[in-house]
Amino acid sequence: MEQNENVVVFETPLKRGEMEISQVELIKPTAGSLRGVRLSDLCQSDVDSLLTVLPRITHPALTKPECNNLDPVDLIALGGKVIGFLQSKSDE
Repeated sequence: MEQNENVVVFETPLKRGEMEISQVELIKPTAGSLRGVRLSDLCQSDVDSLLTVLPRITHPALTKPECNNLDPVDLIALGGKVIGFLQSKSDE
């Protein structure tokens, strides 16, 4: 089975009631899902910008409090995927 490159497996899974979230898929953001953040801040992995955008582009959709409770290692992994989405194909 092919591994989806947009899936991030968490080092520290999140708890949602009885459910454990051990991975999320990131969906390529649209302009609308980037509203309210500066793209330059997002490209520099600004934590506040990531915490604003992640609930809009994760599946299952993470809540803002869940994003606030992410392990820093997991936040960095998610941030790397978000930055990858913002690069043009010629930059890759």
